[in-house]
Amino acid sequence: MSSCKGKKSWPELVGINGDAAVQIIRSENSSVSASTVPEDSFVTTDFRCDRVRVFVDKQDIVTRVPNIG
Repeated sequence: MSSCKGKKSWPELVGINGDAAVQIIRSENSSVSASTVPEDSFVTTDFRCDRVRVFVDKQDIVTRVPNIG
């Protein structure tokens, strides 16, 4: 993860709207593609420096710390 560019983690976004979180992540690290994902979704486990998954609940609230990966 140390080879990834820019900000890598956004703990301050837990509890806010998922779409707003995606916009904040994109503005703070232009090297990543951020998108919302339902919190109970199955996702691949491969690590990618250009991806941030923003896990949200049914009310579109961020439930986990978004991280590069």
